[in-house]
Amino acid sequence: MRKICVITGSRAEYGLLSGLMAAIKKDPTLLLQVIATNMHLSPEFGLTYKEIENDGFTIDKKVEMLLSSDTSNGTTKSVGLATIGFADAYEDLKPDLIVVLGDRYEILAAVTAALFYKIPVAHLHGGEISEGAYDDSIRHAITKLSHLHFTATESYRNRVIQLGENPDRVFYVGAIGVENIKNTPLLSKRELEENLQFELGEKSFLVTYHPVTLENSTAKQQCESLLSALSEYNDYRIVFTYPNSDTDGRIIIQLIEDYVSKNKDRCMAINSLGRIRYYSALQYVSAVIGNSSSGIIEVPSFGIPTLNIGDRQKGRIASNSVVHCGTAIEDIKSGLLEVTSQNIRSMASKKLNPYHLEDTTNRIVEILKEYPLKQIIQKKFYNTKQ
Repeated sequence: MRKICVITGSRAEYGLLSGLMAAIKKDPTLLLQVIATNMHLSPEFGLTYKEIENDGFTIDKKVEMLLSSDTSNGTTKSVGLATIGFADAYEDLKPDLIVVLGDRYEILAAVTAALFYKIPVAHLHGGEISEGAYDDSIRHAITKLSHLHFTATESYRNRVIQLGENPDRVFYVGAIGVENIKNTPLLSKRELEENLQFELGEKSFLVTYHPVTLENSTAKQQCESLLSALSEYNDYRIVFTYPNSDTDGRIIIQLIEDYVSKNKDRCMAINSLGRIRYYSALQYVSAVIGNSSSGIIEVPSFGIPTLNIGDRQKGRIASNSVVHCGTAIEDIKSGLLEVTSQNIRSMASKKLNPYHLEDTTNRIVEILKEYPLKQIIQKKFYNTKQ
């Protein structure tokens, strides 16, 4: 029986991986192992490992790593702690293959430790670009430390190959999160509002804003610009979700909490919506605001527009329902005006999503099951033709 170890460090990433985890668990030829780390284990971010357990999964190892500091020094030390923790986890679990998604720093630690343990790595969502964050460099580094690659578009597949990966190991399967949407039981509007103890009303925004980690000390200014622009939309209800545990993330959390405390009549903040509440909310909000990859990859499938602010996601393929704007107050105001217009709402209603492909999960599981692992660790650089 092949042991497949899935590693997750954040609520958003788990929301994407959960369907794949269920499929692995269901397969009689595979043994699912789960390692939870980083934000999942933090009270500040909602102790979201409980969501994993509530979904019926057993967490085989918890890797503590997150320091209370969100400075560059604190983040770097967290990576070091994570590397040590993953070494201990691999020593005990001895997985045949690990599965990781995306571009988070805890995942860089996970695949670094796997390198020295000679454990093959399967990586989802490689080949993408997000030029405004150090996640971009981390993603490409993970690609070079991985052995099987599952990309969300054909263009991204080509970029992974351009990085020197053998085309026979690079598979275009679509975005797993897009497929998850149709398999997730969603709440009615009344059920969601009762759960959140917050009325969405007829017009509402869902806001998720993260630090732009390749910029210096911009989190406060940019978040203040966003909040100032939102203040002109007093007829909209607003649900804020916390940023990730990135450098300067706590600055954004404090600004959001202060803003909500002054606008309790129309705003709420929550550290984590979780997969079901997040997807359910996308059925009823008017638009998604911020700089999260979800606004580009998954939100178009719900037929609502996204306002993508700043450079954090710069370079990603995006649907026509995604409006891009700068970080200055006037830029955000213009973006909000466009994203609430009938024209963009009509365009979004077509639900055109470049990340959609049928049967994503089953394609991945079959490859995880069948691909020979005996000689997979030794990689040769694949030179593309000039």
